[in-house]
Amino acid sequence: MKILLTRPQGRNQSMTESLTQKGIPFLVTPLLAVSALTQQASASLATADIIIFISTNAVKYVAPPVNGWPTDCQFYAVGDATLQSLQKLGFNAIGTPADNQQTEGLLSLPGLQPDVVTNKNIVIVRGVGGRETLAQQLSDYGAHVSYCEVYRRHCPEYDKSAVLQDWQQFGIDTIVLTSGEALTNLLSLISEENFSWLQACHIIVPSIRVQQQAHEAGLSFVLNAGAANDAAILKALSL
Repeated sequence: MKILLTRPQGRNQSMTESLTQKGIPFLVTPLLAVSALTQQASASLATADIIIFISTNAVKYVAPPVNGWPTDCQFYAVGDATLQSLQKLGFNAIGTPADNQQTEGLLSLPGLQPDVVTNKNIVIVRGVGGRETLAQQLSDYGAHVSYCEVYRRHCPEYDKSAVLQDWQQFGIDTIVLTSGEALTNLLSLISEENFSWLQACHIIVPSIRVQQQAHEAGLSFVLNAGAANDAAILKALSL
């Protein structure tokens, strides 16, 4: 097994350490880059009853309200890594269930049920774009939902033929993807004549949604790790 790691620059270190310890060969090619947006202090954050952070980048790039975070606000995090990022900053936050680190897991929590969130002001801190499932469901529950978008995702620039040649010469046969955007960017780098190579690779994805996206793109050997954290990925890799 030779693995391609694709998280953004600076986010692959713990996985590279784990694979090195286990003697598993790997390459790192970030398939997602993140840049901060120029952000004004958000009035919605200051008056929020509930603030939900979608990712570690949401935690990293958000600008605190002018008068500080509301003291009577409940903070939520999607995924263990996001929860840990909030806790390091001193937030008393609630994370998604261990067996469902996605939006659907967040929506199963007692504090986000209809009888709790009706008429509450909820702010979702995220990047530009993304799924609307969370906001739509909370709105259907009667909450007042708004976004605070603090970063933008894009694909790093690569010489397509050169990067593919590097992967093939190294013998990459397993690709770890931690988001739907990373999958989209991977597909954009593969020409039609080389698509059969990608189809032969094992693809590790973080959720059912991305698994379906991969199948729809014509990929067959796709395994849902159930989360994007290292423990879930290593388990999916049987390591």
